[in-house]
Amino acid sequence: MRIVSLLPSATEIVCELGLGDALVGVTHECDYPAFVTALPKVTRTLIPHDATSREIDALVRERLQTQRALYTLDLPTLERLKPDLIVTQALCDVCAVAEAEVTAAACTLPGRPRVVNLEPTSLGDVFDTLHLVADAAGVPARADLAVAALRERIGAVAKRSEQVTARPRVVVLEWLDPPFSCGHWTPELVRLAGGDEVLGVSGGPSRTLAWADVVAARPDVLLVACCGFSLERTLVDLPAFRDCPGWEALPAVRSGRVYVTDGNAYFSRPGPRLVDSAEIVAHALHPALHPLPAGLPAARRLTREEIENVRPVSV
Repeated sequence: MRIVSLLPSATEIVCELGLGDALVGVTHECDYPAFVTALPKVTRTLIPHDATSREIDALVRERLQTQRALYTLDLPTLERLKPDLIVTQALCDVCAVAEAEVTAAACTLPGRPRVVNLEPTSLGDVFDTLHLVADAAGVPARADLAVAALRERIGAVAKRSEQVTARPRVVVLEWLDPPFSCGHWTPELVRLAGGDEVLGVSGGPSRTLAWADVVAARPDVLLVACCGFSLERTLVDLPAFRDCPGWEALPAVRSGRVYVTDGNAYFSRPGPRLVDSAEIVAHALHPALHPLPAGLPAARRLTREEIENVRPVSV
C-alpha cells in the first residue's frame, strides 16, 4: 500500500492507524508527526508567504467567487510516487486542493488509485474518518483500537466536566482580521470541556463576525485559535483587537482570561489531535478540575501587560 495524503489531518489519521510507513507523499503543510516533513511534497500554495491576515482573507474570498485554486497538485511528483490510495477532503473549499482536481488527477495516474474524501463536521464524524481510512487501507481493526482510545480520553474529559456548576461563556475565534467565529467540532469541544461557546454553531461552518458581535456575546473566556496559524503567528495579529470598541469592557478582558493557542496544530485539524484540543481547552476553562496531560502545551494566557498593549484606539 502506497498512500498519499492531501491534507495535514489525513496525514495524522494515517499515522494514528500505524500506517506511517505506507505514506509516500504529503502536502507542503504536513508537519506532524515530525518524520513526515522529510517526505515528498505533492502540493504547493499560491498564497504569498508574507501575506497578512487581511490579504489572506481577501484571497480566500476571491477563490470562493472565481473557483480559482489557492492550492494545486504537483502532478509530476504525484505520478512518480504511484499511490494506491489518495486521502483528501471536500469539506473546505479553500484549505486544500480542490476535489475536482484530485479526482481528475487520479484518473490519469497508473493503476487509478482509490480516492477517499473526508468530510467531518463533528467529533463523531472525525472518529468515523479513521474507520474510513482504515477500511480503504485494508486494516479495519486498527481503527477500532485507535478510536476506542480516543473516545476513552474524551469520555474522561466529559465525566470531569459533569462536576462544573457554573459554565463560562466562551468565544473561540478562528481568525482575527477580520474576526471569524469557530464552527464544526469546536463548539462541541468547548461543551465537553465544561463551557458554552456562544457564537459558534456545532456542525456548521465558521462565519465572519463584526467586532460588535464579540462584544455583545460578553464572553467570560476568549480563546484565539487561528486556522492554519501557529501560536507565534497568531500573536502577530493581536493588534487587530484595536478595532474592537468595547474591548476593555469584555468580561474575559477584565478578568484576564484571554488565551491564545496553536490553531494550526490543534483546533483546525479534524484528526486525532482534536482530543488534545479538548484537553487543552478544558484545562484553560477549569484548571483545577482538568489537569493538562503531559506533553500538551497549555493555551497561553495573555498577561495583563499584553492585554493592555492591545487596548483599542479611541473612537
